[in-house]
This record gives sequence, structure tokens and C-alpha cells, in this order.
Amino acid sequence: MMNIRLKIILLTTVGVGAIAMSFCRKPSSEEKMLQLLRESKATVSNPQNNFSPEAQLVYLDSCIKRVPATEEGELFKLNHFKANVLVQLGRAKEGVSILKKLVRDPNPIYERFGITRRVKDDLAVAYLRLGEQANCITNHSIDACILPIKNGGIHRDVSGSKGTVGIYKSLLSEQPDDLEALWLVNVAYMTLGKYPGSVPKKMLIPNLDKADETSITAFEDIAPGLGLDVKNMAGGTIIEDFDNDGYLDLIMSSWDLGESMHYFRNNGNGSFEDKSAVSGLDRFTGGLHIMQTDFDNDGFKDVFVMRGAWLSNKFGEQPNSLLKNNGDGTFTDVTIDSGLLSFHPTQTATWNDFNNDGWVDVFIGNETSTEVNRHPCELYLNNKNGTFTESAKLAHAGVEAFVKGVTSGDYDNDGWNDIFLSTMSGKRILLKNKGLTGSKSANVLFEDVSQKAGLNLDQNRSFTTWFFDYDNDGWLDILCGDYTMEHNLGYYAAAERLGTSPQFHGQPVLYKNNHDGTFSNVTKALGLDKTAFGMGGSYGDIDNDGFLDIFLGTGNPSYKSLIPNKMFKNMGGKSFADVTASAKVGSLQKGHGVGFGDMDNDGDQDIYIEMGGAYFGDAYQNSFFLNPRQGDNNWVSIDLEGMTANKAAIGSRIKITIRENGVTRHIYRDVNSGGSFGSAPFKREIGLGKATQIDEIEIKWNGSDHIQKIHHVAVNQFIKVKEGINKVERVSLKKLSFKDKPHHAIPICAPVAKASI
Repeated sequence: MMNIRLKIILLTTVGVGAIAMSFCRKPSSEEKMLQLLRESKATVSNPQNNFSPEAQLVYLDSCIKRVPATEEGELFKLNHFKANVLVQLGRAKEGVSILKKLVRDPNPIYERFGITRRVKDDLAVAYLRLGEQANCITNHSIDACILPIKNGGIHRDVSGSKGTVGIYKSLLSEQPDDLEALWLVNVAYMTLGKYPGSVPKKMLIPNLDKADETSITAFEDIAPGLGLDVKNMAGGTIIEDFDNDGYLDLIMSSWDLGESMHYFRNNGNGSFEDKSAVSGLDRFTGGLHIMQTDFDNDGFKDVFVMRGAWLSNKFGEQPNSLLKNNGDGTFTDVTIDSGLLSFHPTQTATWNDFNNDGWVDVFIGNETSTEVNRHPCELYLNNKNGTFTESAKLAHAGVEAFVKGVTSGDYDNDGWNDIFLSTMSGKRILLKNKGLTGSKSANVLFEDVSQKAGLNLDQNRSFTTWFFDYDNDGWLDILCGDYTMEHNLGYYAAAERLGTSPQFHGQPVLYKNNHDGTFSNVTKALGLDKTAFGMGGSYGDIDNDGFLDIFLGTGNPSYKSLIPNKMFKNMGGKSFADVTASAKVGSLQKGHGVGFGDMDNDGDQDIYIEMGGAYFGDAYQNSFFLNPRQGDNNWVSIDLEGMTANKAAIGSRIKITIRENGVTRHIYRDVNSGGSFGSAPFKREIGLGKATQIDEIEIKWNGSDHIQKIHHVAVNQFIKVKEGINKVERVSLKKLSFKDKPHHAIPICAPVAKASI
């Protein structure tokens, strides 16, 4: 008996001791971050936050209960607000019910000020959203919401679109020049399969179904069959090989702090496996944008998550995350231990070796919206030991602006990587890297040369941006998407089609490098003066002709901003052609993180795009557009490994010399993750046109300034090049035939938002 009692006492003592030790144990960097994310989620759940409709609904219901029935005007306003909040939450049917009652029983006071028209307009949009939920989301097909809408995109449940048509016909009879209503009624007719024949002549926007003047072979959205049609709100995407097996994997995020990250491993056999839980990534929430890096030079790609964008004041002061790839299929948050913890609203950053020491640094573009709430940009220099030192002020890089996009590259070919910032403040800022501040210092110095470069001539708002060499002249050009608007985006789409707008907004602005430190705006000359309003976007070579093409994810938070995502084909560096319709990629849903990558190893680049808007009710299935092969051009895929340069070779430059039809030409590529909102793999997938051999591959390794040349390389192969070794290593990868996933169920948004409704 004594022995038994003694054992019980000992076990109890050990148990209590273990619990006590667990309380005394210092929480890890990751545990601290997870707690910060929980606290941030609690903070943003506030009715004063315009992007927290669940909190607003609770607040509105409490207000409606307190307002006496005699206060008809106040109740009218509150119920109008509530109806729109319900639509934002995905409860469109309830929103329609309230709006219908308000239209039936309008308040005379608001009728006098034209507010009843606004309610009817909101009812038309709610009906359209109801139709989208029933047809494009619940009964999703690969044709859903792709402009021009046809085949499987035509609605089976027509009640929503019929309601939209009825209201807009009435409103347009009163105000025929309402371009937003005009655009949406034409879209609604198209969802009914009645465009253009049944559209009243005075309301018709012609040629919405017109074929592209330059056409390509249609891409195929194969996301549903592979289980990759994750239904998220707005977020980021990365295409990269995270386990170093040669096959490209996918990581995606959502800006909502109630939605988890997703990780899909490419199995190398035509299927993907959801590794979100096993990898630990599903513990991390939020992140309007994500990108890969290799901050510790261990050869495994890490992940950087950006949070808080668009949320002013305290709501946007959320932490970013640096997730270390452990090399065993798992990731660990090391933000706090690395010295990267800060609390600023952002969705944009660029990783590069700015001080040429062989280790990548990071510049973060933060959002300063007022004089009171200042959030200067940050520059973290790598200490080569897993930690960073913030140096923006010392480097003269602490820009204060509402930054929406940043990109880095060596625009003046002086061996130092420069930075370009795209802002909603009306500034387009070029920071020239002037090198180290002293012979023994690791600090760099930047100079604002925006005025010298001629970039201060355009003072419009802008969003997605990147450096790329669109004309293969060896000098980096700049794409900077205009994001200036006074209306919802349907207005501009209608105006462009009708030719009634004196000035188009939202075009992808292209600045050509003049080789002398200045740039020229060549947007119109190259045919890019088209309505786009790019939020997400990136570039790639869809037809392997050696010239980089453009794909833009479009939109803004409004449900009325249903305009197609846009694809522009580069016509030999001389112009760009809109090939959206023929490519079959013009989804009307919001487009965010865009990545180009050869996912099936057939030599051409495919596209993965993160869809979904700013509200729970605007979540949408992501798309994986498989490239069907555009012609018979040749290609090469080059994976670089730095030795003195950073391991991932970020910022290094490739120059390829080929002969095509007897004429020598050069193709230039920088190693980076692509656009400023969406991340492509670091390995360079390069089209070679009709060339049957690569005469020379020249690599200028970033940081080491080592120039390496390799001659006579065969085309149509995957190769690896290590710094200092003047021969290529052939990589054997299987060409994949993607298989439908059996018993596929669409992944749904995390249930947190549902539970709070």
C-alpha cells in the first residue's frame, strides 16, 4: 500500500512540476507571433473598421433596436446600411429582402435627396451578387464569370440577374448616362445568355463579345480538378519549389486574420497534396501578400508575409511574418528573433542584396495615410547570422507615402540594386542605390532621383509595379499600374468601350529606360492605354518568343467593380496586344496575387491567380490556368545557385545570346519573384523563339560582381548553374499530366468569420 501511495505522490509531484515548468518556460518567437495575430484579430473586429462587416452588423442591430419606430428616417438609414453589410457578409438574400422593403416604402425625406435611387442601385447590385453566389460560386464552373460570358458561365438560376436587369432598365430610363449601371446591365444580360440581342438598343454596349484582334490559344482553368480552387478572400500566392525536389509547389494566403495560409506540395506525378497542417502554415492567418526569399542562405526558400494593408490607424498596425523553411516540410516563425518585428500597414516588400555582401536584405513599403499616423518605409540589412538591422533612415530610404507596390533592380547598370515605389499618394519614387557609405561599412545610401528620371511628371495614384526588360535592350524598364478613380470601375470599362471618356484611368503605365538615367512614358505608343486597374499582376513569356507578356488581376472592394482581369501579349518589344478574351482569362471577379510558372514541366509558363475580394461575401475560387502551348518555340529553364553571391541568386542577371533565323539576338532576365503582388519561382523560365541552340549564357552574379559565361547549351531542357562552375548541370524532371482529384470538395474559407456572424 505504501509503495502505491508513494508512486501516486511521485507522479503527482512530477506532473505538477511539469505544469509549473511549462508556465515558467519562455514562449518562443513563434508562440509570441501567434498571440500577436490573435490580438490583431480582436482589434480589427470593430464597427469603426470598414472592412469588418461582422462587427458592423452587431452594432447596427443594437442601434436598430434602440431607435423608436417614429424615427423613420433614422431607421431607413440604418436598414440601408445593414442591407449592404449583409451583402458584404455573403448573406445577399437577406440584403435583398431589406432593400426591397426600403424601395417599396421609401422615406419621403430621402426621396427628395435622391437617396431612394441609391437604394435601388444597391438592390440591383445585391441581386447580381445573389446570382453570382448561386451560379458562379455554389455551382462553380471553369466558365463562370469569364468575359465574354458563355457556355457554362451562363446562369442556370436566373432570378438574381433578372432582378438586376429589371431595376437597371428603370434607372437607365431616368438617367441614360449612368455608365456604372450601363456596364452592369450588359453584364447581367450576358449571364442570362441574352446579350446582345435582348439588350435595349439605347442601353447596349456593343462588342463585349468581340474576338481579340490578336488571338492566342485559350488557357484552361484546371484548379477544380486538382483541388487547387481554394475559396479565399483577397490574398497572395507563391509558386516555388519549397522542398527542393525540382517540382513547383503553391503557397497562398488571405488578408483576413480569420483565414489560414495554404500549402500544396507538387507530388511530381500530376497531383498536389495539401500540406497546410503538416507544414504548420495553417497556424498563420492573414497576409494580403506573400513572397519567398532565402534569408539565411541555406538553400531552402523561406516565406515572408505582409499584413495590415488598406487599414488605417490602429487596425493596420499588424505584424509581418518571416517563416523559416526548416528543410523537412515544416516552417517556423522567426520574425521576433530575426529583428523584423514591426507594426505597420503594408502589403509590399522587395528582397534583394542591396549592399552586395552576398546576403539578401528586405525593403518594406508601408502605408502612411495621414500626417498623424506615420508609417515610414523600412530597410532591414542582413547581419548574416539570422538577424537584421533596420537602416532606412540612415540609408535615406525611410519614405513616407501610401505605398502600394515596390520593386528592386539595377536600372542604371552600375552594379547596385535600386528601388522603385508605387503609391496611392500620387508619387512615383525612384531611389538610386549609391553604394556603401564607407569602405568598412555595410550600410548603403539611396538618393531620390524621381525628378531627374522624369518620373515625377505623372502624379496619379498607382498600384502594382515591377522592373522588367520588355524590349530586351539590356536596360530595366518600369511598369506601374495607374489606380486613379472617381467612380466604380464599371464606369471606366463602359466609357472605354463607348469611346465617351476624354481621359482613361487605370491603364498599366509603362516607362521605357532611356539608358541615361531617365525614363519615357510609352504607354500609349505601345497600345497599353487600356482600362485595367491592376491590383495583382506579374509578367512571363506565355508563348516562349523571348519577350515578356503581362497579366493583371483587376478590381477594387466595390461589388460594382466587375471588370475583367487582363492579359497583354508582347509583340516583339514593339507593342502590346490585348489577348484577354482569346486566352479565356478575363474573370470578372477580383484578381490579386498572380504567379507565372511552368507547373507541368512542359516548357511553357502556366498561371495561378488568387481571386476574391475584401469581404467574406466576396470570397471566390482561385484559378490555375494551364498553358496549352502557344506554337512551337523553344525554351530553357535555368536554376542559379550563388556561392559568393546569395544562395538563391536574387538580383543576378542573365543574358542569353541566340541566333534566330540567322540573326543574333539577346534575351535578358533578372532573378526575382516577379510582380509586386504575386510571386513566381526564382528559377528563370526563358523562351528562345525559333533558336535551336543557345550560343552563350552570361550571368552577372549579384553582390559578387562575378561575370560567368557558358557556351553552346542545348535548348528545351532544365539546367542548374553554380557560381564559378562553367558548365551546366542537367536536371531531369518528368513532364506532368495533371489528374483530377477524386471526390473533390472545394476548400472553404476558415469558419472563424462564419462563427462571428
